Amino acid sequence: MLTRTFGIVLDILRPAKFQVISRFGIKYFAPPKNYDDIEIPERTRLKLFDKVPMYPSNIKPPKMQKRLRYMRGPETIHNTLQLKQYGVVARGGGRLRHEHFEMIRLQVARRLDQKRMFAIWRVDPPWQPVTKKGQGQRMGGGKGAIDHYCTPIKSDRIIFEIGGKCEYAEVHTMLRIISERLPFKAEPVSQEIMEKQAVEEKWKEENNLNKYTMKYLIQNNMQGCNTHISKYDNRWYGKYV
Repeated sequence: MLTRTFGIVLDILRPAKFQVISRFGIKYFAPPKNYDDIEIPERTRLKLFDKVPMYPSNIKPPKMQKRLRYMRGPETIHNTLQLKQYGVVARGGGRLRHEHFEMIRLQVARRLDQKRMFAIWRVDPPWQPVTKKGQGQRMGGGKGAIDHYCTPIKSDRIIFEIGGKCEYAEVHTMLRIISERLPFKAEPVSQEIMEKQAVEEKWKEENNLNKYTMKYLIQNNMQGCNTHISKYDNRWYGKYV
């Protein structure tokens, strides 16, 4: 009886028999991308921008108001990739100082393979003066002295682009690090990503089941909302701050 029970236990613990049959199949891999139409320019690195714009010797550097309208709203011109490859796009308004330009330039120079890749700027060098008064001064006395220069950036503006014989996975880390260090929201993009985002946004607008969108509420002045919102919400319907 004990022997029979021990045999049953062994049958339970014994693994099931299986047979391995090796088969060789044909695997299909996607062909590599063709980069024959891409020409690498002589200058592959980003250009060094001056910290202060150059003026003629007989002209005093002018001062300027804040002009926040240069940062509000969407960018309508420089919002597409010229090289149709990769870049960094702003998702909010802000200002780029000379320190930010240097950060971008050094990061690209450190991580860029100059034999296969190149980079170009899509923004102007610092040109807008920002004034500041010294600490502890009393009110009045006129406008303060120029402290630094900056470049105003609108949402959806392309900051710089990466081109060459490379794939998006090779430059994604570099673009992500740079976009996280900018003073406004930004993200790395490729031509395929931007096209996909445009299609998704169009699909959401066409298939939206909620009738009461921000645009509908503002245009119909529901609950008297036009008395509480700004003129910029009337223009962009709360999309851009």
